[in-house]
Amino acid sequence: MAATGMHVGHKLHKKCRVLLTNLELLWGKRTFVGISAVRLQALDATESGTESTEQIVIPRKKVWSKEAVLETLASTVRRDPTAYPYQFQDDPYLSPNNSAEFNLYSLSQESGKSAAKYFINNYPKFFTKDFAEPHIPCLMPDTISLQLDEVSEAALKERISLRKVKDAVDMYDQLLQAGISVSMETTHDLLDLICLFCDKDPVQDDGIQTEYNEAMKSGIEVRKRGRFHQSSDFLKLVWRDQNNAERIFNMLPEKDTRCYSALIRGMVKHGAYTKAFSTYTDLLNNRLTADVHIFNALLSAAPEVREKYIEKWELITEILNQMSQQKVQPNLQTFNSILKALRRCGSLARTMVMQTLSEMKSLQIVPSLASFNHVLSVFNKPGMSVQITNNVLQEILSELAGKRLTCQDPDDVLFFFNAMRFCLDSKDLELAYEVQRLVEVGENWRLLGDPFQQNNYYSRFFNLLCMMEHIDKVLKWYRDFIPSLYYPKYEDMIILLQALDTDNRLDMLPTIWKDIRTFGQDNKLELIKELLALMARDKHSPEVQESFAACALDVKSVFVGNDNNRFSLEWSTPTLTHITSLLLRANKIQEAWEMMQLFKANNRVPSDKLFEDFLSVCRQDGSAHTAIKLVQLSAAFCLQATPSLAKRTLADFDLKEEQRIILSELETVAQPAD
Repeated sequence: MAATGMHVGHKLHKKCRVLLTNLELLWGKRTFVGISAVRLQALDATESGTESTEQIVIPRKKVWSKEAVLETLASTVRRDPTAYPYQFQDDPYLSPNNSAEFNLYSLSQESGKSAAKYFINNYPKFFTKDFAEPHIPCLMPDTISLQLDEVSEAALKERISLRKVKDAVDMYDQLLQAGISVSMETTHDLLDLICLFCDKDPVQDDGIQTEYNEAMKSGIEVRKRGRFHQSSDFLKLVWRDQNNAERIFNMLPEKDTRCYSALIRGMVKHGAYTKAFSTYTDLLNNRLTADVHIFNALLSAAPEVREKYIEKWELITEILNQMSQQKVQPNLQTFNSILKALRRCGSLARTMVMQTLSEMKSLQIVPSLASFNHVLSVFNKPGMSVQITNNVLQEILSELAGKRLTCQDPDDVLFFFNAMRFCLDSKDLELAYEVQRLVEVGENWRLLGDPFQQNNYYSRFFNLLCMMEHIDKVLKWYRDFIPSLYYPKYEDMIILLQALDTDNRLDMLPTIWKDIRTFGQDNKLELIKELLALMARDKHSPEVQESFAACALDVKSVFVGNDNNRFSLEWSTPTLTHITSLLLRANKIQEAWEMMQLFKANNRVPSDKLFEDFLSVCRQDGSAHTAIKLVQLSAAFCLQATPSLAKRTLADFDLKEEQRIILSELETVAQPAD
């Protein structure tokens, strides 16, 4: 036993020595590997007695923005075609099902934002904590209250920055009365503010109704625009003579180009076109040179001060010559103003448009979508050849193909809207596909405009698909568009039903009916009539007829099961007939008999053919009792087919004696006189 213990101890001691030796070797290797490359290079240089001449360049640290991770994650997410628009995903209860609800919820959401903005700006002391990372300035209170009360130029700048027009004018007058001079830069900002808002404080969301009433009392023109525009856009202010802008301008001891620019642009913006040209003449008389903004404003106002087409173009040419003489370099807005003015120059514009585009190319100014929209509008006129307009749009799309576009002009958002309208009018599907491909590049979809324009764009594209494309592709686009991009109108659904009929895909009608109910369009009688007429026109396989019957019962529930009184639909003879026929083809005799009772309840008279079809189904099912009631109902309607129905029933059914007596009496009933 002792020998055995000594042997075991010797073995353990030997293995421990081997383990320690291996660990020392491993540690030596790890230490060598852990030495940096720079240290090794220094050791080698020291050992060799030479110094390294290579310069060590430390790479600059990459600084990422705080939103980089969010932007990267967002780029990996694609649009879900089955989801509602992103703006409604925070509250599933307020997910709109149709265009009416979309408009209502959109306006409600904007109203809620306006109310929240009102409270956060007027009571900023309750919103002092900022939990957002990174910081989001638009979620924090704005400084809207005046902090400086003394009469000083700093107080004037504060009122200008807060867009307090009347307060800024009062402060300016107080400075002049106190003998304090105002710098020219601040005067420029004041004139810009007054001319931009036409000498009135900007209308706040909480004061739109008051402003509207004041405008009505004072005779200011009020215009109605799209429902998605801002409230301040509903009021069109008119430039008044000797307003504060003109008064301050006339009091200036020295007037420079910037002062004239603010005044002229304000006059053009608010409809004083003739006065703008008169002010420009005054600028020339003072031996001043206009800037590009003045010329852009005058070019846009040129069609307003001339009547004949040739006179309008001559004025535009004169302005351009003066621009050249004063050596003012045009910009994109200059050419867009010319192209927009040419839209009101009749047939003369077609030649001048091409010259304008050539001049843009020579100056290396890239047209924006607004430029192309004006060009398309010039050629898309009544009486103009469709092929010519088609070629123009084709060239425009070839120029823009694959490009990521940005908004450079307020009219940029009108191009896709008008381009798709032309494609629908000319029934050019390939051209419409090119327009849609351009929309899908990058974030070009943002240039579709407001939700109203976007909905109309997709509606036109979908209508064109239904008319020109195969039904399988139509349904693919249908699933891709709805409801994530737009909500179809009931007219769009009628066109879809007709497309299903054209390609003989009526088996899809029950599925489309479910969508119709989801969209809240089950109160459109015209749409229901079209659906029932297509289902009842021909006979189909038993499976299809079964689905049609279930759909017909659902349609019936819309008429008779309307408990919430959202709408009221009136039964018509064709509607009752179609539903009854669909139920009979699916051998639903009891449900069909209930429909026959609705004829009498709604003072409608069924056709003889419907009774004959019903009797044939009763014969197949062996329902003698229902057949007798059917003949009696025919007699109650005083139909001419009553004797023949009674004769068929006597011949085709195994009846009791009492039943035969009843039918015999109905068979001999005299037909009503004409």
